[in-house]
Amino acid sequence: MNSIIDRIRTNFSESIQTKINAADAIINIIAEASEEVVQALLEGHKILTCGNGGSACEAMHFSSEMLNRFKHERPGLPAIALTCDMPTMTSIGNDYHFSDIFAKQIRALGQPGDILLAYTTSGNSANIINAVKAAHDKSMGVIALTGYDGGKITDYLMEKDIEVRVPAYDTARIQETHLLITHSICDIIDYRLFGHGESSS
Repeated sequence: MNSIIDRIRTNFSESIQTKINAADAIINIIAEASEEVVQALLEGHKILTCGNGGSACEAMHFSSEMLNRFKHERPGLPAIALTCDMPTMTSIGNDYHFSDIFAKQIRALGQPGDILLAYTTSGNSANIINAVKAAHDKSMGVIALTGYDGGKITDYLMEKDIEVRVPAYDTARIQETHLLITHSICDIIDYRLFGHGESSS
């Protein structure tokens, strides 16, 4: 029994330490990414999100916080999770290639000034890299939430793009920290657009 308790405690400790390390390393980059999203929303643009597996859930999580609410009552904000439309994704995967499931959606839905928020722990997923390329073709900004060493996606990011790289090499810890980053971005959006949390202690 103690070995199970110890493993659970280790998971908590490693998750906490990863977040502390991330706060020390990338807090300014998170702030920059948050302001980029805020500015896009202020200018009437939308946020498109994508990811695979657990990262697909992160993409949907962000979209749901935008369309509904985060902590406070407010109008819904425009965001589309490209991971949600199963008929579209399977038809693209079947008729073309799995690596195109996000890129083709971006070419149809993306507009100049929109933001692609791409979640990838490894940075090596072909469909995420193709999504970044498609976003650039549509004159969209890109915010990539990554981990490990950033992966191949770093070769495709432009100077104006933002990479928020969690300084960790464990997929679970990276995804847990991506969720905290997601909530931090949502918090800044609410604070900057609606003044939520100004008086909170």
